[in-house]
Amino acid sequence: MTTSATLGLYGLGTMGSALSLNILEKGFALHVTNREVGMIGDFVREAQAEGLGDRLHPADTLQDMVAAMPAPRAIILLIPSGKPVEDTIDLLAPMLAPGDTIIDAGNSDFRDTRRRTRQMEDRGLTYIGMGVSGGENGARHGPSMMVGGSPQAWGGIRDVIEAIAAKFDGSPCADHLGPDGAGHFIKTVHNGIEYADMQLIAEVYGLLRYGAGRDPASIGETFERWNTGRLDSYLVEITGEILQATDTETGKPAVDVILDSAGQKGTGRWTAIEAIRMGHSANLVEAAVAARAWSTDTAARRAGAAIFDEPRRPVDLTEDELEAALVIGRIVSYAQGFRILSAAAAEFDWQIDYARTAEVWRAGCIIRSALLDDIATAFREDLPEGELIFAPTLASIMKDALPHLRKVVCAAHTGGHAIPALASALGFLDTMRTERGTTDLIQAQRDFFGYHGFVRMDGRENQHGPWWDVA
Repeated sequence: MTTSATLGLYGLGTMGSALSLNILEKGFALHVTNREVGMIGDFVREAQAEGLGDRLHPADTLQDMVAAMPAPRAIILLIPSGKPVEDTIDLLAPMLAPGDTIIDAGNSDFRDTRRRTRQMEDRGLTYIGMGVSGGENGARHGPSMMVGGSPQAWGGIRDVIEAIAAKFDGSPCADHLGPDGAGHFIKTVHNGIEYADMQLIAEVYGLLRYGAGRDPASIGETFERWNTGRLDSYLVEITGEILQATDTETGKPAVDVILDSAGQKGTGRWTAIEAIRMGHSANLVEAAVAARAWSTDTAARRAGAAIFDEPRRPVDLTEDELEAALVIGRIVSYAQGFRILSAAAAEFDWQIDYARTAEVWRAGCIIRSALLDDIATAFREDLPEGELIFAPTLASIMKDALPHLRKVVCAAHTGGHAIPALASALGFLDTMRTERGTTDLIQAQRDFFGYHGFVRMDGRENQHGPWWDVA
């Protein structure tokens, strides 16, 4: 396949329509279709209204679209993950010829992507799993894109992907980051970091709102100010806007008319599951996933409030202390995400460029942050023990911030405020700065009840304790 491949897109929902308009706007011809035929006409009218209809080729069915596309073809799927993708590939693959490419641009499980890559390559097709971040606005004006697949497949679509991607200082926030499922796995970890960051922000908001008694608008102003410094990021930016917004129906702060129950589509959960499956842990992501799950137990939380009858108490914390706590929590969330990527690279034999991954996240995506420049630089230097939190620049930031995080966690716990993510960040850092911890006792316990053995301090392996000595 070459860069002259004919481009098609199947799935004209919110993301598919936005990405299609982006492609057309950048000067590329595009064939489109959708399962619900009525949406095709709606999209054609939208494209024409924006003056983008000349290069658009709509078709009523997937079969008609493929038949109208000269080979080689590259077809983007922007449909729900799981069975819809599976069924579409089963329908689409027999229509294609060797050299054609299927691009799954949804949030698919990377294990499915690895399997599909093998299946399509056995048929002479190429397959790309591409993570796309940035929501509807990003898809329309420039998303961050994490591409997985063969280098040959990437070469065939590189021009269009780099053209439609977000730009940071002129550099496209899109790249080929590894084979088969690497792109979708990196997007999964991206979403896990997103979960953690959102939870950290929510906890700091909670301390300002319910611990300091401040109104949402003034807290929004604080986030707005923080967004001009080290916390400069998309999520802090929109938090400032959200908290200063007013509900048009009631005149109340917009955040106050929203049910305290957060949903999730599963990618954050996948991150936690895969970390544990590989023998690692991202406790910050796990805390964020748990917090969302607990939030849905509205009736149980209401009963708990009545049973324990212990109101949240004020906390004596400054804005600077809370800002520092949020900065260090964010660094930990990124660091844990890259630890998971490193574990996956070792397990699946992926050569992931971590610095480039950080750069791809610098614009167009939900977790874009000023810290990513420091992270990219750290990966291009020698990391002590390969740990991002030990990078000199980041370690210096965290050393200064750690006392503030400790004070925030202590004050929150004393005041009865739930902060699972901030507490998890502190637990991780305290563990990683403790030369000798307490798992010696755990190893002894395992040996006592299961004869599992342990390693002695002098390096001898498979040793057993005196509790197994027979008199």
